[in-house]
Amino acid sequence: MPTYRQETELMQAHDAARVCGIDEVGRGPWAGPVVAVAVVLDIAKVPRRLQRRLDDSKALKREAREDIDARLRDLFGHAVWAGFGAASVSEIDEINILQASLLAMRRAHDALPVAPQAALVDGNKLPDLPCPARAVIGGDALCLSIAAASIIAKVARDRMMVELCDAHPGYGWRTNAGYGTAEHQAGLAKLGVTVHHRRSFAPIARLLGAAS
Repeated sequence: MPTYRQETELMQAHDAARVCGIDEVGRGPWAGPVVAVAVVLDIAKVPRRLQRRLDDSKALKREAREDIDARLRDLFGHAVWAGFGAASVSEIDEINILQASLLAMRRAHDALPVAPQAALVDGNKLPDLPCPARAVIGGDALCLSIAAASIIAKVARDRMMVELCDAHPGYGWRTNAGYGTAEHQAGLAKLGVTVHHRRSFAPIARLLGAAS
């Protein structure tokens, strides 16, 4: 389960009053943006019961994620601070998904309403940040601030994909969030590629090549 140990270590190492955790969601889907969130926790003010519920968003059911997201948002501005960032489909296609993910992370950091003096970043790559940072593989299952960021980011992106689904029905984005499920593939076969599909991804590129 995630703890606040690495945040505390980073605070001590860099004499930092605030450490943010950064995570992204949406690297794998065939459609939609990649979304990142940066979170600063005032751990003394976050209820212990809520801390115990924080985990890697992928390990939680949708209902649990949405409930935890709502409880975290109730603490925005006095125990939890969050910054949101995204990279568009056109940016993903232009600079590749890894670089787009790092760009979204930097934007999330820059959008924080309070400036962190250090950062913990999920994964093995660091975005270009103006503060000391540590990459943590599997960080959303290890660090409370990254776990909080992963949940908020997942809920936010899922809601974006629901909106896109309403505008572009037939691909199942409401439930598959743009991943290449059988329903999504069937929609592509019937309806074709939309402006929200990542043309640099091999399955979409193959479809476009076959259609040309």
